[in-house]
Amino acid sequence: MSGPFAPGKLPLSLMRGLLESVRRDDPRVMVGPRIGEDAAVLDFGDRYLVAKTDPITFATDEIGYYAVTVNANDIATRGATPRWFLACVLLPEGRTDAAFVERIFGQVSSACDALGIVPVGGHTEVTAGLDRPVIAGAMLGEVARERLVSTSGLRVGDHVVLTKSVPLEGASVLAREKRVELLAAGLAPGDLDVAAGFLHDPGISVVRDAQVAVEAGGVTAMHDPTEGGVATALVEMALAAGVGLRVARGRIPVDPRAALLCAHLGIDPLGTLSSGALLIGVEPDRVADVMRALTASGIPAADVGRAVGASEGMLYEADDGSTEPVLAFEQDEIARVL
Repeated sequence: MSGPFAPGKLPLSLMRGLLESVRRDDPRVMVGPRIGEDAAVLDFGDRYLVAKTDPITFATDEIGYYAVTVNANDIATRGATPRWFLACVLLPEGRTDAAFVERIFGQVSSACDALGIVPVGGHTEVTAGLDRPVIAGAMLGEVARERLVSTSGLRVGDHVVLTKSVPLEGASVLAREKRVELLAAGLAPGDLDVAAGFLHDPGISVVRDAQVAVEAGGVTAMHDPTEGGVATALVEMALAAGVGLRVARGRIPVDPRAALLCAHLGIDPLGTLSSGALLIGVEPDRVADVMRALTASGIPAADVGRAVGASEGMLYEADDGSTEPVLAFEQDEIARVL
């Protein structure tokens, strides 16, 4: 595993070794750094504090909205409520003026207002060597002790439910960043407009998805598919829990507009940024309750698989009974084309 690495997440095998070397002797750290876990959990007595940091490096348009939303998503996967946000904003030399900064700050403020989050600090600077803005966000939230959910909670026999469709975030980024190329290739302006709008409709937030699912009961695990798409998120979820998977690939909902963009660019929608969807582990006798609650709240959901023993591996199952391995993407498809 020699470098240099491609842009995107580090390989899972490398990260697993690095994280296993991290010091873990603080009894107040309930969930620390592990593959697949979306946020840290700290014991604050009567409740847990949940902490997350995530950068925005691909998108430039509405980057402030992305930064707040993707960090809030990872707090929500813990069953927690996102409360406080900090941002380290790095801006490109030679392209930054007051209007540019004010636009990003306005996006952050509006996104926080929409989710009831309070911005509490951070850092902003013009940084040499950047060709685009970068925001590294940090989100804090809280959850009652008895309502905590983790990625590693998936158990053998649990079903895996996926909300909305994929790849919403990826399609929105592509439609915005590659619009000229896609129009020149003959894609319809209306389809590109719809895909670009996925950022807000149906939106890349899963805070409501998580809240509805947890309220319905029977949720054992949640995971937010971001870099590497839903395929990588499934692998991370299984690794965190020490289980195998059987996934009905044909039941994973792929938005048709997103599929058009991915097909033109030669990328796999299952390996493409998928914020806006949420993977939910559910006890088998509560799947109907969770699906009904999500549907009643206007959130589409599909039962896409189940957890099996780790020795049975991670496989996609087709209707004809054939199988193929579920593999993580070492590089998100967005990073490959951008």
